[in-house]
Amino acid sequence: MAKSIDISDLNIYYGDFLAVEGVGLTIRSRSVTAFIGPSGCGKSTFLRSLNRMHEVIPGARVEGKVVIDGQELYAANVDPVEVRRQIGMVFQRPNPFPTMSIYDNVLAGNRLNSRKLKKAEADDIVERSLRSANLWTEVKDRLGKPGMGLSGGQQQRLCIARAIAVEPQVLLMDEPCSALDPISTAAIEDLIHDLKQEYTIVIVTHNMQQAARVSDETGFFNLKAAGEPGHLVEFNSTEKMFANPDNPSTEAYISGRFG
Repeated sequence: MAKSIDISDLNIYYGDFLAVEGVGLTIRSRSVTAFIGPSGCGKSTFLRSLNRMHEVIPGARVEGKVVIDGQELYAANVDPVEVRRQIGMVFQRPNPFPTMSIYDNVLAGNRLNSRKLKKAEADDIVERSLRSANLWTEVKDRLGKPGMGLSGGQQQRLCIARAIAVEPQVLLMDEPCSALDPISTAAIEDLIHDLKQEYTIVIVTHNMQQAARVSDETGFFNLKAAGEPGHLVEFNSTEKMFANPDNPSTEAYISGRFG
């Protein structure tokens, strides 16, 4: 079941450095939320804080609240590994496991969670996940071949299949198309549109046209000056953000006057 995420007073640190300050918003379930803004303003840092990937960096920490389905993700009794199972992540560059076949790549998350799968169950997960990622018809005859043998766009869809194979509630995507050609980008965008029927999707993108095409709501991050923390300037429906934003700096960024 897709879930909404409530974020309040979120401050994100690297050691003593405050990287992102005072973020508060609600990410709706079964929708696509995009975050845009210039490089270095904390978009990806913020995204990684939503599934506790941020804290794998030594000295990194978070203050504030991230609540999903009534559960505080940073509560003392919460296992970060379980959080990352519920909230999947797709990275900027496709990263299939190089020594694994297409079939084993899809199942990697299930096996990491030490689930013993019967062959029929494993086959079913692989087919369902690859179908959901719009990749099944392209690879069904070569499931035993290495995942690295696929094209860049196919590899990224394989990574999406791997992320959804463990049935997360939320899917985070950090610039999932930045390394891809226009045709592969269009395929991923179509896929995002399909997946939001079942998942809550949060995407960071440098491509404003992409944010306008795929998302229901958009947040604009910026920083006041170099060395200052990033902050959320505005969060609105995508239609409003691109047609009539509330904040003049949002309009300046979207219209290409800076960034």
